[in-house]
Amino acid sequence: MKTLRELADFLGGKIIGNPDTQIKGVSGIENAKEGDITFIASPKYIDAAKNTNASAIIAPEDIPGCNAAKLVVKNPYLGFARTVELFLVRKREPHGVDDKANIGNNVTLGKDISIFAYAVIDNDVKVGDRVTIYPGVFVGRGSVIGNDTIIYANNAIREETSIGQRVIIHSNCSIGGDGFGFVQEKGKHLKIPQVGNVVIEDDVEVGANVCIDRATLGTTIVRKGTKIDNHVQIAHNVDIGENCILVSQVGISGSCKIGNNVVLAGQVGIADHIRIGDNVIVGAKSGVGRNVPANSLISGAPAYEHSKWRRTQACLPKLSDAFKTIRSLEKRIKHLEKKLDSK
Repeated sequence: MKTLRELADFLGGKIIGNPDTQIKGVSGIENAKEGDITFIASPKYIDAAKNTNASAIIAPEDIPGCNAAKLVVKNPYLGFARTVELFLVRKREPHGVDDKANIGNNVTLGKDISIFAYAVIDNDVKVGDRVTIYPGVFVGRGSVIGNDTIIYANNAIREETSIGQRVIIHSNCSIGGDGFGFVQEKGKHLKIPQVGNVVIEDDVEVGANVCIDRATLGTTIVRKGTKIDNHVQIAHNVDIGENCILVSQVGISGSCKIGNNVVLAGQVGIADHIRIGDNVIVGAKSGVGRNVPANSLISGAPAYEHSKWRRTQACLPKLSDAFKTIRSLEKRIKHLEKKLDSK
């Protein structure tokens, strides 16, 4: 339990209301009850804020007509996230190495680690401090895992993979699997050896069921701070910049280079060898088949400037009427031409 004053000190916020309000938990605005704190980050939730049963609300400003106490901060969403962490996220206690884990030769294990049953750590692996590796994880030969990284159950981390600090990898991912490389000879597809590796830098989060393929030669790299949603495919030799967001079902073909702070919305597909500049946003279900300059906002398949795409989309429902009008005009023009010809 915390007082609102203690939370204000923790978040660096301003209190409107009783600073001694007791906060017992955190909840969404519609489900909150007395003793809870909730948040509002958008004006569209003002009516819900006025009707909430929460004792306090984290908000960007005062909310007239709202009886709950307010904790005003610049970024309510961030304030809410930190409050959830304070109240609800349990601190991880190290469990050591389970007797049923399989640890190879010449493996370096850091301090305060947790390696659970049926994890397999191959030879020559280096595991940093406070790393947690859940059941069913395979870590291939020569891989490196940085401090404070969490690898959830049933992940395959192939050989020579480098994973940075504070990385989170959710379940059922394939990191460092072979890139999709084949050459045709006499009607057959012959495999091109995939002998590169994968590097995942610090503070990256990888969602469930993600595949990041090793490079043919060199490195497939995901740079620091990037967040990857579930069901994303990253092909061989792809270079993803810092602090990018890749939403579910994105597919990136081989040898693409993605800049920093890029957002790829759901189901975006990118052809091979494409270059995407910094700060680009690609709308959902877009197909990118050519290079995209920095600071662009594009949508569509094939993708082009978002504002033009929106105008095109607005016209699509009217196409059938427009077609009827064109056919009618064609008939009238032919009729007029016949009249002119007969004179």
